[in-house]
Amino acid sequence: MTERDALHARIAAAIHGTISPAERDALLFDVARWQAAHNPVFARLCRARKVSFALPLVPDAWPAIPTDAFRYARVATWDDPSLDVRTFRTSGTTSGSRGAHPSRDLSLYDLAAERAARDFLFGPRRMRLAMLAPHPDEAPDSSLSYMLGRFVSWFADQVTWCWRDGSLDLASLRDALDASVRDRAPLAILGTSFAIVHADDALSEGERWRLPAGSLAMPTGGFKGRSREIDPAEMRALIASRFGLDPARDVIGEYGMTELSSQMYEREGTLDVPSWVRATPVDPDTLRPVPSGEIGILRIDDLANLDTAVSIQTADLARVGSDGRLALIGRAPGATPRGCSLAIEEALGRSGR
Repeated sequence: MTERDALHARIAAAIHGTISPAERDALLFDVARWQAAHNPVFARLCRARKVSFALPLVPDAWPAIPTDAFRYARVATWDDPSLDVRTFRTSGTTSGSRGAHPSRDLSLYDLAAERAARDFLFGPRRMRLAMLAPHPDEAPDSSLSYMLGRFVSWFADQVTWCWRDGSLDLASLRDALDASVRDRAPLAILGTSFAIVHADDALSEGERWRLPAGSLAMPTGGFKGRSREIDPAEMRALIASRFGLDPARDVIGEYGMTELSSQMYEREGTLDVPSWVRATPVDPDTLRPVPSGEIGILRIDDLANLDTAVSIQTADLARVGSDGRLALIGRAPGATPRGCSLAIEEALGRSGR
């Protein structure tokens, strides 16, 4: 068994079962040490920061790769693109070049996606699904479409794809909503925030439904420069009013990104973090953890990212509250935070440090 295979087995066991924070941190260290020897982008960043895994390190002493680095370099532990089984790409609608996250093996992605959705979204049931996002055949490089396609296998007893050829199929959405009410069968509405708002705009003011108990909505993603943008609280209220859902209980946001293999789920601004993921607000300049209660930019350590980058630095604002729960604040305004900008240059080998 190779070292990579041994790490894969340990991570799969952690996702299947339970893992304590101390065990998670130890496994994150082992994955980061292995990636430092096999991922050239991460190796350059570690050299620039004078991080050596031959020396004792505290659990989060190694640097995280900023998400923007995925736009400029191949972030992977294998060199041959012919071995890629799938490459997920960011939208690129506001930032020019698209970030790319290659996959050598989707088994950990699948394990993480199913477990997190079962724990925080669906529970142990199957239900009707209405998808307000492209089918995976239509968007093969979309990590969201891939995940929703897997949800069909794991959680659906019926599915309606309401977004076709780049536009909303309003008739299919109406049919799925009417059938759910008529049959008293719970319905999950899953899709991008933009598509859900677009559907609300397309429906008339009088078209409202009271979906059966057990129904839910999962909005995800931002608006990417679209013409109408609303804040999360307004989004929850809009969905609750249109579909007859409880905004606190039934509207569950998905927080994920192309550069990750795991997802978190949001209820009223706080995130449910799976046990195999570590989410830490850090200072935008030093990239060191900020004290509890202070706002920082979110670093995410994701064990399911075995073959790419186990530690990702986002530009999303977050803080840990007095209850220990992680609250998502929004996107850092303006230019790329200074710490992230420097880390990108170091990871790409362009820094003079």
